[in-house]
Amino acid sequence: MRRPVTGEVHVHYHQIYVVSDPHGGAIPDLAEAFAGQNAGLCGAAAPGALWLSTGLHTGNVGFAVEVHDAEPALDPVWEDVVEVSFHPLSERTRLMQWAGEATWDLGLARTGYRVRYCARGMDEGRRLDSRVSGEPQADSYLLQFWPAPPRADRVVRQTSREAAHSHRYARGLPAAPTPEERAETARLARQAEQRAAEERRHPGGVQRPPGSEG
Repeated sequence: MRRPVTGEVHVHYHQIYVVSDPHGGAIPDLAEAFAGQNAGLCGAAAPGALWLSTGLHTGNVGFAVEVHDAEPALDPVWEDVVEVSFHPLSERTRLMQWAGEATWDLGLARTGYRVRYCARGMDEGRRLDSRVSGEPQADSYLLQFWPAPPRADRVVRQTSREAAHSHRYARGLPAAPTPEERAETARLARQAEQRAAEERRHPGGVQRPPGSEG
């Protein structure tokens, strides 16, 4: 077992992320991250990214990341637990703070993983809202990875009101687009970009020689 992250991390707007986008680490929006999921807290609906929700709005929370060779035992100390599936899009997968203020390399291979996101003290973090230096830690989190084939997300344990609210939000979202739908959207976007580039090169339209119409 490896622990690439341990101690505290800074969160803002109740969020921190895992990114593996080879083009710079794009973050999906909230609805995209949780689309079609049964479980809130860890949004995995957008390829190559995880949206991790916290009780605290702004400040430091306890946070650890573990990478295992097989599914680890679940410690009963954690009050809220969800599981999702994740597949990195590049050789570099990172834990990333809001706006990329800090990152931690997780050293994940480009293979399928099961992810377990565990939380403790979410309601206390929500009530505190913002934590400043010198205040005691309110909420803490553990993010675990192990190799596994993809399967549906699930709620393993629910205790806090904050987690219950997150689960209700996720269940109210429409399903995420299929890979085929994503590919078609990307194809149409490329076509639109090509048309726009052609119009920029020929502002008056493409000129045809006389008699070439038809």
